[in-house]
Amino acid sequence: MSSGVKFLHLIRPFMVFIPEISNPERKIQFKEKILWTSVTLFIFLVCCQIPLYGIMSSDSADPFYWMRVIMASNRGTLMELGISPIITSGMIMQLLAGTKIIDVDQGLKEDRALFNGAQKLFGMLITLAQAVVYVMTGMYGEPGDLGAGICVLIVLQLFVAGLIVLLLDELLQKGYGLGSGISLFIATNICETIVWKAFSPATINTGNGQEFEGAIIAMFHQLFTRNDKIRALQRVWSGRQDLPNVLNLVATVLVFAVVIFFQGFRVDLPIKSARVRGQVSNYPIKLFYTSNMPIILQSALVSNLYFISQMLHRKFAGNFFVGLLGVWERQDVGPGAVPVGGMCYYLSPPLSFTHAREDPIHALFYFVFMLGSCAMFSKLWIDVSGTSPKDVAKQLKEQQMIMQGHRDESLQRVLNKYIPTAAAFGGLCIGALSVTADMLGAIGSGTGILLAVTIIYQYYETFAKEQAESGSIGPF
Repeated sequence: MSSGVKFLHLIRPFMVFIPEISNPERKIQFKEKILWTSVTLFIFLVCCQIPLYGIMSSDSADPFYWMRVIMASNRGTLMELGISPIITSGMIMQLLAGTKIIDVDQGLKEDRALFNGAQKLFGMLITLAQAVVYVMTGMYGEPGDLGAGICVLIVLQLFVAGLIVLLLDELLQKGYGLGSGISLFIATNICETIVWKAFSPATINTGNGQEFEGAIIAMFHQLFTRNDKIRALQRVWSGRQDLPNVLNLVATVLVFAVVIFFQGFRVDLPIKSARVRGQVSNYPIKLFYTSNMPIILQSALVSNLYFISQMLHRKFAGNFFVGLLGVWERQDVGPGAVPVGGMCYYLSPPLSFTHAREDPIHALFYFVFMLGSCAMFSKLWIDVSGTSPKDVAKQLKEQQMIMQGHRDESLQRVLNKYIPTAAAFGGLCIGALSVTADMLGAIGSGTGILLAVTIIYQYYETFAKEQAESGSIGPF
């Protein structure tokens, strides 16, 4: 018995304490899946609006400010931590499995159950750890002023909310709903941000008088109230600092269109049944073979690095080694801090082509990091998610499907020509698109836009598949 299996067996005593959604005992109809998905989203949105009880203040610098849209979190509410603990635990377990530090046979039901249990257990522990760090570092007021009872209550609220997110995600993944909770929450948060930045009626004093935050509303307001229409258009097109411009919206729409265009790139490998004569189909290998997983894992890595760096900077500002990790500066506008030095600075996106020209080393480092990390995570993901050439060949053989024009034993060799290349090149394309979107100033960040588009496209494909299976024209 290998050491990896022994490690998974160590999780077995804790399985009775880990909450679990049971598998459906019958086929869930499409209308029911729509209902469960809607209920899940409703619970998430309600939790995003319920403030944490007992906090004195949440006005301090926000360590997750730049990643909140992607991590589906909301400051000062039950969804303070968002999906970050789930993503982090998933990333850790997948990396351990992918590097063979732990041995997992996804073909064994017991191994799958123990692996998923370990992932949930780590998610619960990370939620608890992050909640304790948030409270003890004074995110909601000094612990001494709050009192031990209130501190424990805040940690408990964050832990229970994290547990709710974990169970909602599992509910959808077990087949009760559509897609996964993580994808649903990310897409909702990003789309909400885009709509708000376009149509927000909130007014902000910019030094030139009160202006609407939403780019579209601001454009009409400027055109109707300013005498010089040309200057008004120039201002709302690209001249508003720290506020959404119409150019940002155009860049967002452009990135949406480009990503959807790339979604159609694929190679269809002809396969046929060895049992049923004349049964022929295609096995599609998409350019984005691993979908949005590389960018999700990369975002989780960066967000946790930002979190650790800001916590250390708050307590040990001026320390040389802490400065190497990141130096942070509070923004004049907004609750967040920005990295101005150290590793975190070079891992943060240049905000425009102008910034890239002013600091080309920063831009080059970020570009190489994004492409390299997305390609690496994409290659790694196929090995741990059951989509590697070996796994696909095994699945096709179990279904008694063979590749047309090739011998049965050459199936894996043929897949080896396409799948690793699609995974690596697709990861590179996702990284390049994310960098381009950041420099164009797309709303919600380049990473956020890519996640939103790929998730929405996944839901479109899921809807089409479910409707085809149910034989209905519309969802209802």
